[in-house]
Amino acid sequence: MAVYAEERGAPTLVEAVPAADPAPLGLAAFALTTFILSGHNATFIPDVIWVGLAMFYGGLTQLLAGMWEFRNRNVFGATAFSTYGGFWLSLGAFVILAETTKLGAGLKGPDVLNSLAWFLLAFAIFNTYMLAWSSRVSVAVFGVFATLEATEILLAIGFFHQAHGGSASITHIGGWVGIVTAAVAWYASAAGVVNGMSPERKVLPVGSPLWGGTPVGSRRGSPMPRRREVAGGH
Repeated sequence: MAVYAEERGAPTLVEAVPAADPAPLGLAAFALTTFILSGHNATFIPDVIWVGLAMFYGGLTQLLAGMWEFRNRNVFGATAFSTYGGFWLSLGAFVILAETTKLGAGLKGPDVLNSLAWFLLAFAIFNTYMLAWSSRVSVAVFGVFATLEATEILLAIGFFHQAHGGSASITHIGGWVGIVTAAVAWYASAAGVVNGMSPERKVLPVGSPLWGGTPVGSRRGSPMPRRREVAGGH
């Protein structure tokens, strides 16, 4: 069942039955994958285990959450989850290619570390403007992007430092900050789940937008509130 809605002068098809909020799933996928890789960067979790998670949980699952956010007309959530789903898929693919193929064999000396540093620096640029706009979403989501910004910058500096013969100490610090990032994302995910199960009240607070105000008709307690369509008949 569907109805037509009018927005910005163009007719769009809107399903009468709303989709479930994909934000808690996307945040959970991001949090767990970040925790495992950060634990490796902090030296207490072995290597490799994070690669499968990067491909299927942090990567594919987060990408799917981003596609569902497009369905929910949430431009911020769609952009964030789709991009970081691509981040994890790209990182996992790079490591597999670098370690198992002739293409990867062409990387010499510090090339892998330099590549990882540039990769993280590029995503830190994207994350910077998402951090600014996350202040219009909720305090919980702003916390995720703020800690992630620190993680990406520290890891980029750390990998550049290692590539030029330095120690891994900055990378280890970046790993511990990444664990904080994962914890904040897990909290935002948990809040989204339990608040979505209790529409009459917020069980776990996510905080109001720092500026701009919550979208009209948004779901109470969602870490990434979006405007809901109200279907009407003709």
